[in-house]
This record gives sequence, structure tokens and C-alpha cells, in this order.
Amino acid sequence: MAEQPNQSNTPISETPDPGPATPLWQRSTAQLETDYATNGTTGLSEAEAKARLAKNGPNELTAKPQSNLLRFLKQFNNSIIYILAAAAIMTFFMHHYSDSIVIGLVIVANAFIGFFQERSADNALARIKALLVSEAVVIRDGQKLTLPSREVVVGDIVQLEAGDTVPADLRLIDADNLKIQESALTGETDSVLKGEDPLTASDLALADRSNQAFASTAVTNGSGRGIVTVTGAQTEIGTIQQHVAKVKTQPTPLMRNLNRLGLGLSLAILVVAVLLFILGMITHVYSLPTLLIAVITMVVGSMPEGLPASTSVVLAMGTQQMTKQNVIVKTLPAVETLGAVDIINTDKTGTLTKNEMTVTDVLTPQASYTVTGVGYDAAGQVQDQQGQTVAWQNDANLEWLVQIAGQTSDAEFHDEDGQWVLTGEPTDGALTALYHKLTGQDPAPQEIDSLPFDSAIRYSARLVDHRNQRWLLVKGAPQTLLRLMQEQGQTVDVDAWQERLSQLTRQGKRVVALGYQLVPADADEVDDLPIGKDLHLAGMTGIIDPPRPGVADDVKQLRYAGIKVKMITGDDPETAAAIAAQLNLAEQPKAITGPELNQLSDAELVDKIDQYTVFARTTPADKLRIVQAQQKRGHVASMTGDGVNDAPALKQADIGVAMGIRGTDVAKDSADMVLADDDFTSLLGAVREGRHVFDNIRKTIRFLLPTSFAEGLIVVLSILMDQTLPLFPTQLLWINMVSALTIQFAFIFEPAESGIMKRGPRDVTKGILGKYDIFEVVYVSLLISGLGMFAYDLLTSQGLSAVVGSTMTLNVIIFGKIFYLFNLQNDHPVLSKYFFRNKMSFVIVGILLALQAMIIYWPAMQGVFHTTSANFTYGWGIPILAGIVVLVVTEIAKALRHRWQRLVQDKE
Repeated sequence: MAEQPNQSNTPISETPDPGPATPLWQRSTAQLETDYATNGTTGLSEAEAKARLAKNGPNELTAKPQSNLLRFLKQFNNSIIYILAAAAIMTFFMHHYSDSIVIGLVIVANAFIGFFQERSADNALARIKALLVSEAVVIRDGQKLTLPSREVVVGDIVQLEAGDTVPADLRLIDADNLKIQESALTGETDSVLKGEDPLTASDLALADRSNQAFASTAVTNGSGRGIVTVTGAQTEIGTIQQHVAKVKTQPTPLMRNLNRLGLGLSLAILVVAVLLFILGMITHVYSLPTLLIAVITMVVGSMPEGLPASTSVVLAMGTQQMTKQNVIVKTLPAVETLGAVDIINTDKTGTLTKNEMTVTDVLTPQASYTVTGVGYDAAGQVQDQQGQTVAWQNDANLEWLVQIAGQTSDAEFHDEDGQWVLTGEPTDGALTALYHKLTGQDPAPQEIDSLPFDSAIRYSARLVDHRNQRWLLVKGAPQTLLRLMQEQGQTVDVDAWQERLSQLTRQGKRVVALGYQLVPADADEVDDLPIGKDLHLAGMTGIIDPPRPGVADDVKQLRYAGIKVKMITGDDPETAAAIAAQLNLAEQPKAITGPELNQLSDAELVDKIDQYTVFARTTPADKLRIVQAQQKRGHVASMTGDGVNDAPALKQADIGVAMGIRGTDVAKDSADMVLADDDFTSLLGAVREGRHVFDNIRKTIRFLLPTSFAEGLIVVLSILMDQTLPLFPTQLLWINMVSALTIQFAFIFEPAESGIMKRGPRDVTKGILGKYDIFEVVYVSLLISGLGMFAYDLLTSQGLSAVVGSTMTLNVIIFGKIFYLFNLQNDHPVLSKYFFRNKMSFVIVGILLALQAMIIYWPAMQGVFHTTSANFTYGWGIPILAGIVVLVVTEIAKALRHRWQRLVQDKE
């Protein structure tokens, strides 16, 4: 051990900064003591520790809160809000207060949605801050002290015991059977066995750095000491917090599309209004006050101000449907985003797999068997290679293997809300589950003495009384038990065993060998026995965390829907690749590890990202880079995770999905939606619902635009044709109001189209409306407005009053909307079995007609909206006929479009 440097005389300015020359895991204890100016036995002096604390600051994570008021006001700083605000002000000065109130509520609702989304992100930062332990045991001046973890400094010697939480990132200099649970960083549930010896590899993934310990991880077994290498924000957990803070919340693809659409439409309407005003001034069609009213009427009539409200309601309905499928949506736009994804990134453990290590294979000296039943609570049987069930009790080695599995395991299970929860190591849990699965009983070993597992010897042993004799039962690495037998003079066919167990390891399975030897009846200590002498190798078990039932089928359906499933895990690449192959994530899943990713520049990663299906041994920073590279490649990427280590990627992804049962608070706060049942299958239903929501939003837009433009076109055509306006401004406002309250919400009840999962994810770069949709908007708006003006001219030319003509034109617009609604409801002909599929649409149409009857026949309404009690022919007959014309024309256009699409597909 190196001598302690004269730390009390070390100036603060010379606080050690070892630099990046040699990786921490490669350094010897002597190097570490020199690099960090400390002593592994006596630690820092109190004076030096205070000096370093004063210079470098406390060992804590900071989360600077933003003013809630400022955060709320920021939500109003975007173009779509400006346009909506202008519409609200305009309708207010038009004395259409209901419209103004509705638009204002939409603006405020959107602001609150954004506000709470950002607050959720800040909550994630605060949750990470809370992960650091409050106290730590350090050695200073040769004395063991317990002090607040915020006072731990670089160079401190930290003492670790079972049950402790690591206060800062450490390089271990002593480890006695030390095991640490690192799932917060790696996502893997197995405790990691730690050691103090230098490692030779030049580049190691976080999960492979077996001589380091990281802040916020938990010691599950043994003890150790380590030198603090970094504190606070420089630790691995601090890096995660910084990544979460840096990732800016991105608008969803739908919101980007809607923002572009809303901005484009609003600017176009305003340009037309200006040109129309200039034309009116030049031609002197109307007096200036009348012209101003006409232009404002055109703007209000054409502006689809109901679009945000309709979209929000459709999204809210989607949210409600997803809740029924155990998917909790935190932000409304996230409902649709999952329907647009073309890549789903997911963790392995607990998401694709059960997170229940299970014995699936058994090798005895004479035979190979498989064990059925997945997970802890499943019944199971032993089958031979032909799939026939065998009586395991009749095979001596197999029967011994089952007994050893039960009697050498300390794992226990208890029931929590109908699920088995493991207490103990996952490998022991697999062996206990095997015993229980086959015997139907809990293990009850008659233990005399035990030798716990140690990384130096790589096996454990237990002395027990069994069948009126005393036995030594041994469990450990296959190579270790074979070596012990050889050292005690036994003849063992090592090559044959190696070939058989290699078949299991290539499948990503962990192999444990189990053996037994008879010992004297008076033996009472394992240490006194010659382990390996007369040891009989009962066999070996292949253990793996198996795929969840049904996940393989879900992956198949997602691939059929054009969505690629990628596995991002901290696990071993061989294990991950084996699970990927079992689930058929790709035809030939290709894997890459975190260290290999680090060798690629960001540009190279973007270029190669699509080549890989499995990303193993990844760090939180790796996961973030993977998602960013996919997005730069043009993908709409989802990230599914449950740990603190997933938080940056969850926030960066277009749609972050956290686990509700197993997920940490940090993950849930960073995500956009939560799977309440932790079931990957729920994602499939969420994708379907997301596509359904987008279809209904698209139908809503296809309905709103032409029907809104038709109102504005009537004004435009009237000015161009130098004739009286057929509709009064209050009538246009009435149309907008009753539509906003009734017919435009019919699409929220539209069932999903058949074959919705057959088509691939939508191209979010192409916007919401295609070329045909734009053509449809143009011709439908011209058709409805033309029919209204034609009917008005026809009646007024025959001497009927302008009030009767306006009443009839009002109903022509309304019935044009009603019949166009029936055309848009689905892609099938209107007169088909699908006509009554959306029964709520008929209820909504009934309410609309009742409101129309009220405005026509109620005297109080007549005075406000310039209507009159027209007879059936003028008030209803001609409008219904005009609506039928709209339906016939749009149905013919639909049939021609389908025929054209079939011709294009046939050519392809």
C-alpha cells in the first residue's frame, strides 16, 4: 500500500485531476492513490476534505426550477396561438361571443397541456436529484465516519456494506463478495458481482466495469471500499440528469402538421381577404362599411376555428379508449403519435421478457431435457428431445438435480397482488422455481453448514442431511466443478460436456452445474471437506429470462404493420441476440454493443443505425444517441423503458412509453404515456388506436375545410358577381356555431377502418392532406357554395323575398354538410352495410336539424338571424335536393379515386 501523501499541505488549487489518460478500471490501487492524492487505508485528512469540498462544491444534484408563471406564458409564444387569438378577437368584435369564448378556451387548454408537460419534465429532474443517498460512511484520518453524502469529496475512501446505497462514483480497492444492484443505470435486474482487480480491456460498457461502483446503486451483498472518483453532476446518475435537462420537448408529428396547416390556411385566407378588399374598393361593388362587413364575414366564415376544438375532442376520445386498454396517456397529442411511429425501441428485461429467470434446459450425463412452463408461477413438465413427457423421478441424476436445486437455493417467493415476487438472487429464484414446479412443494433444506458463492472460487456449497445421510451439495460454474473433479483424480469427459453446454451459452442462456458427494456423518463444516472428491455431477441447467407469452405474435403483427421493433438493453449481446431471434425481431437480427457505438461518430451512427436490431451493453447516453440517430434518419421513434437510465431517451423520443408497475417515477415523469399493466401487448392496441385517431382527425379536417370555405366562397363570389350577399353575417356565424356544437364532432365516434394495421405508418413529412384531399377541398367548397348561390338566384329572380332566399341558402349549406358527412364516414359506398356503422352520427344530425328548425320557425331567432318560416319546398325540399347532389358527386369522385388507386397498385 502506498504511503499517504502530505495532503494537509496540498494547496486547494492542486486538487488532483487525474485526466483521461488511463481508464479507471485499468488502474492499480497504487496508481489510484497517487492520482487522487489519497490513502486507501486512512483516507483523506479532514482539512484536505474541507478544502476539496470548498473548491468543488457539495456532492449533490441540482435541479433549477423555472418560474411557473414564465413557463405558462411561454405556451402562448407560437404562430398557431397568434392566429387563434386573432380569430377570437375578430369574432368578439363581430359580437359572436360564443365563438370567441370557445376559441379562447382552446387557447388556454393548449397552454395548460404544454405547461403540465414541461412540469412533468422538471419533475423527472427532481426525482433524479432525490436518488442520491443522504448519508455515507467514509474513512478520514484513519477513522470511520458517518456524514451527509453531500460532504463526500473526490479522493474520499467510502466503506460499503450490504443495504447501503453508493453515495458517489467509486473505483473499488477492496471487495469481499460484493454485489451491487445497478438496474438504475443498466436496466438489468441481476445484482453485479464486484471485484477490486484492474481490468485489461481498453473499452468497457458500463455494465462490464466490475471494479467500479456508481452513485445511487444499491449494495445487496458483501462489503467493500472504494475511492471516490467523481461527485455530484459528474457521476453517471448526474450525467443522466444533465441529459434529461438538455433534451427539449419536441412537438409531436401531428402538432407539427397541424401547425403548418393552420398557419398556411390562415395566411391564405388573410391574403384572399386583402385582395378581395382591394378589388371591392376598385370596383365600388359595395360601400366601404358594407365591404368591410363582407370581408370580415368571409374571413370568419372561412376560418376553420373549430379545428383545434375538434382535434382535441378526437384526441380525448382516443385517450379514453387507450385507458380502457391499460394505456395511460399524459398528453393528448401523444395519442396519435404512437400510430405514426415506424420504430419501437424497447428494453428486454420485463418488457419483451418476463423478468423471471427460468430453467428451460437440463443436461444430465446421459440425456438432454427441456422444462416447460414460463416464469415463476407456471406448472411445468420435463420433456425429452422428442417432446415426450418423462417421469423425472425415475432418472437418478435428474432427481438429484431437482433436489440440489431446491436445497442449495436461498431464494423465496411471496405473492403481491396476484404476482410472485422474488426475494433473493434471480439465478437462485430459477432453481427454486424449478423445484416447486416439479415437486409442488417449497424447498425445506436440513442445512448443517454453507459456503456462500465467492467470485474467487465461482461456486457455493451446502452441507445437508438428506435421506438419512449427510451430503455436500455443490452449485457453480460448469468449468469450476469439472476442474474440481479432475483435481481430485476423477476422469471427466470435459470436451463432451463443453460441447453440450456451448449449445446453451450460444442461445444466451446462463449455465449452472449441480453436483453431490457423500460425506462422513459427523462432518459439520464445509471448509473441512475435500470438495470434488467423489463428486457426482448430477447435471447442468440452462437458465434464461424467457420471452413473455404473446410477445412474439405482437412483434409479428407490428412488423406486418410496417413497424420495426428494436431491442435496447444493458444485457450481454449474446443473450439479447438470442431473445431477439426467438421473438423474430428481424430476419437476421444484427447486434452492436455500447463500446462499439462509441467508436462511431454521430454522422456514422446515423448512416448505419438502420442496420442494427439489437443494441446491447448500452448506457443511458447510448440510448439517447440511438434515438437521436433514428430521428435524424427520418424515423418517428418510440422508446419504451422503466428505469432511470431510460429517462433521457424517453424524453427525446417522439413518444416515450414507461411501465406502470415496474417503472420508476423518473421514467414515468419523462414519458408521454404509461402502460399500466407493463404488458408489451398493450402497445399493439395503442398503435391501432393511434392510427384510428389520426384517421378521424383527418376526416374531421377533410370535412371542416371545404364546408368552411364554402361559406367564405359565397361572399367572394357575391362580390365578384356584383350581387347581394345571399347570407347575412349572423347566419354565417350561426352555421359555424351549430357545426362546432354538433356535426363536426360526429367523427369522434367513427369506428376504425378495416385493415388499419395493414398499411404502413404514415409519412409525417407529407402533412395531413394529400394532393387528392386538396382537390377534394376545392371542388366540394365550390360545389356547396355554387349550389347555395344558384338556389338563391333562382328564387329571388322569381320574385321571392331576400329573407326567404337567405333562409333557403342557409339550409343548403347545412344539408351540404350533412350529406358530405355521410360520404366521408368511410371508404365504402354510402349505400352499403357500413352506412349505419356510426349510429351516433345520426343522433348528431337529428340535433342539428332540430336547431335548424328552431332558427327558422322561432320568432325570437328569426329577428336575430334574418330567417323566416319558409314553406317545405323552399325551406327543406330544395336544400335536401342540393345535399343529394353533393352526395352523388362526392360518391362518384370516391369511386373514381378507388379505381385509380387500384390501377396504380396493379402497375406497381
